[in-house]
Amino acid sequence: MPDILEYCKGRKSQTFKSGEVLIQEGGTDHKLFVLIEGQVEVLRSDTQVSYIEEPGSLFGEMSVLLDMSYSATVKALSDVKAYVIDDPIGFFRSEASISLELAALLARRLYYTTSYLVDLQQQAAGRREDLDIVDKILAQLVQSPDDAKAKPKKKK
Repeated sequence: MPDILEYCKGRKSQTFKSGEVLIQEGGTDHKLFVLIEGQVEVLRSDTQVSYIEEPGSLFGEMSVLLDMSYSATVKALSDVKAYVIDDPIGFFRSEASISLELAALLARRLYYTTSYLVDLQQQAAGRREDLDIVDKILAQLVQSPDDAKAKPKKKK
């Protein structure tokens, strides 16, 4: 997402040392980070779920958009330089192209997550009891958070 970097020019960047935590799982400071250079890992419950090194990559956007605590820790694997956006909603509103880049990023993540879950379902065909959780996750992916609150699922 190099276009995001163009919109950040003129903003103050911050440097993080290898091993330093940029985002702490459960934190609520709602900052957005845009990677300029370096490598980070994304950890959820101390398990690495992603490795990011592409300049222009965003982290912290889910917390901002969903108005919830950070769902993962982002930790520097090397020296990292990143823009730290203190007003991410204002940043997203400042230029339609930024919001389109963000929408494309989220759509890619949803595509790969859904593909992964469908693959799990197909691999475990015939073992339905093991896949109840996959069905629940797929159902939640197509619901908005408000829908999930309004229509609680009945337990079987």
